[in-house]
Amino acid sequence: MIWLIGDKGMLGTELSQLFERQGVPFTGTDRGVDITDPQALTAFAHAQAEPFSWIVNCAAYTAVDKAENDVAACRRLNVDGAGNIASCAKSIGAKLIHISTDYVFDGKGIIDALETKGGAPPLPRPYREDDPASPIGVYGLSKYDGERAALEKGCGAAVYIIRSAWLYGAHGNNFVSTMLRLMNERDEVKVVNDQQGSPTWARDLAGALLALITAADSAKQVQGGVYHYTGEGAITWFDFAREIYRLGRELGRAARDCAVIPCSSAEYPAKVQRPAYSVLDKSKIKAALEITIPAWDASLRKFLQSNDHTHP
Repeated sequence: MIWLIGDKGMLGTELSQLFERQGVPFTGTDRGVDITDPQALTAFAHAQAEPFSWIVNCAAYTAVDKAENDVAACRRLNVDGAGNIASCAKSIGAKLIHISTDYVFDGKGIIDALETKGGAPPLPRPYREDDPASPIGVYGLSKYDGERAALEKGCGAAVYIIRSAWLYGAHGNNFVSTMLRLMNERDEVKVVNDQQGSPTWARDLAGALLALITAADSAKQVQGGVYHYTGEGAITWFDFAREIYRLGRELGRAARDCAVIPCSSAEYPAKVQRPAYSVLDKSKIKAALEITIPAWDASLRKFLQSNDHTHP
């Protein structure tokens, strides 16, 4: 039996639907069980007729800019909540999956080789799980501290931290739905072209989480610790928006002409600097689960073709 915490969010809803389709027994909770209250978590777990063998934590404070003025609330959910859930998992002997983010890195990238070819500047490589974290902003720091709380308070071998990035899906606000809405309202949209990352369909991530649960419950040994999962490929937000528009026109999601124009992050100042480079290395999870990760544009097409996609 799986306890899915945060079952009403974008990823939680995808997981709920996936578990239902696959006949995986689970119990979902959202705000009805307060993750900042250790006793509430333990009481709920012990009240079940069948013990939980897994807890999947999709609950989080994700308002990046708002967090700067809402530090206590952000840390209660992302740090205290993560630690409380891990402690609960340990007390009932359950394995834990905790969702984290690329914001644990500062986005400056890591360059291994200083030598360049043809005078071109060296390019950063994708972040690996063991690269040093250097979060910027309240949100990023809270997610990193939440990772550490989960690993320290849970049984380390049974705790899996899954970092993802640029998540979108049918259930909740996200870049794809926002772009489609704007493209159907405006003659042009400006999108930053100096931040690089990997778009991730929530349904793909949900599938990877179920693959992890299945593998860890089988004879296959899957080590606990930190893993990265995003869509395959590296692009800018502008590249992403341009493909959203192209596919949107092709599939009837974008009904009017709209110019997609590149711009710099400086043209859209925010309280918190966004990571300029958020590409994550996924070699570890691909090897551990023996999975192939879909290319970001293939998943975007499937998402826009899916029946449950919300029309703009």
